[in-house]
Amino acid sequence: MENLIRINEYPVKPVLKLLLADKSTKQNIVFATNSYTHLGKRYEESCHIDAELLLGMDAMEIQPRVLKDAADQADRTKKKAEVMTPAWIVNKMNNHCDEEWFGYPDVFNLETETSWAVREDKISFPEGKTWQKYVDSMRLEITCGEAPYLVSRYDTTTGESIPVNERIGFLDRKLRVVGENTTTKEEWLKWAVRAFQASYGYEYQGDNLLLARINCLITFVDYMQDRWNEKPTDAELRKVANIIAWNIWQMDGLTGMVPFGYQDATYHQMTLFDFLAGDEEQEKPKEAIPARIFDWRSNESVTYNSLKEKR
Repeated sequence: MENLIRINEYPVKPVLKLLLADKSTKQNIVFATNSYTHLGKRYEESCHIDAELLLGMDAMEIQPRVLKDAADQADRTKKKAEVMTPAWIVNKMNNHCDEEWFGYPDVFNLETETSWAVREDKISFPEGKTWQKYVDSMRLEITCGEAPYLVSRYDTTTGESIPVNERIGFLDRKLRVVGENTTTKEEWLKWAVRAFQASYGYEYQGDNLLLARINCLITFVDYMQDRWNEKPTDAELRKVANIIAWNIWQMDGLTGMVPFGYQDATYHQMTLFDFLAGDEEQEKPKEAIPARIFDWRSNESVTYNSLKEKR
């Protein structure tokens, strides 16, 4: 089976540093998995992933779960509850969400037992709803892994590639709608960017997070080539990669904090013990760093936990 991810090639390599950025810590994402500790001290769970490390690794090291050996798959399932969902189930669940939004079933495809048949006619929108509202509607894939609910370049359980016109992720669906309703490349780019801005996902393990980001980036390239028979410019790639780095973020879903991310506490209450210690250097207290995401419509970053508290 061929590599599904090629870090050392276009379109990933030109924006790899952006795809490794952690917007919450202003550093890089961390491994947050022990799958690579056999490579040395720089590959431990708490270590940051940088481009130099990745480009020096074997091409098969950072690959989707389906290409990993059976022992590693079993270990990740046991330790991190990592389980991949077949594409037909992803489709069924995304179809249910769209049925709720549109008010009628079978919007994008007709389900078969373990597959689907694409509806070839242009997507129609119910009264009071427009294609622009659909593109701007917020979607989030929790504990996203390789992001199959966002984008479906391949079936994560088989590794089988899925043609652009048959893809079923919620970002895929937005991009299909953009393609059907725009007539110029400039308008297409504007709304493709908005589709990315309204699509979110978070993941704990750094290698999965990177795969998710890469899958989203390649999806952008695929749809531009499919619609305009052109590759994105470097500037267009960087713009979308920056959105992806914000919207697909690393987080412990139980706490809303960045894995292995700590900063000096903003305030430390002095105690009697501090005075008794005299001039001896005291270890500064640390606190976890909350994960931040970006609200593109209000043009500001917010903590994920603050959004939860508003619900």
